[in-house]
Amino acid sequence: MFPIPQLQFRSENASYRIDSDSAEQQIRQPRPTQEIEQVPAQMDIKQPKGTMDIDQSKAWDALGKANNLEVMLRIYSGARDVWLQGIAKRVEDGNRMWAIHEGGNPIADMGKDFRVSFPEMNFAGEPSYDNVDIHYEAGKPDIQVQEGGAKITARVNPPEISAQRGKFDFQMLSYAKIEFTPPQIDTKL
Repeated sequence: MFPIPQLQFRSENASYRIDSDSAEQQIRQPRPTQEIEQVPAQMDIKQPKGTMDIDQSKAWDALGKANNLEVMLRIYSGARDVWLQGIAKRVEDGNRMWAIHEGGNPIADMGKDFRVSFPEMNFAGEPSYDNVDIHYEAGKPDIQVQEGGAKITARVNPPEISAQRGKFDFQMLSYAKIEFTPPQIDTKL
């Protein structure tokens, strides 16, 4: 029997090297810029002075120190009463003398009572605890308010983007190969 020649082969895989880095991307979003200006409110207050009226004419009148016109009017209006009282006194004295026959001495009695006087005339006003009138009127305040507020200005800042490329390095170290080794053939026949 004859041996069957065999074909031998040897294979090598390809070898390579890959060096890669990922790309990097950075995104930064700054906050919006905001400007706030506060406008203060304004207030204007005007306070007028109050008014006070004090009327003490009744008090002066009760003390007998009223104005001359009023005193003269009282004397004039009271003179009739004084005159009537004087007439009544004279009539009373006349009646006492008329009744002399009843006894007594009316002329001597009238002499004892005689005095030179003027009848009292009351020309002062009536005294009272409420003779001074006080009236106060407060001034109303005038308040003007002007509203303030806030002025807001906002600005959106764009995003800041920075990117760095990645790298990809490919290197072929060896290629794939197949080696065939033929059998040795006996060429001698």
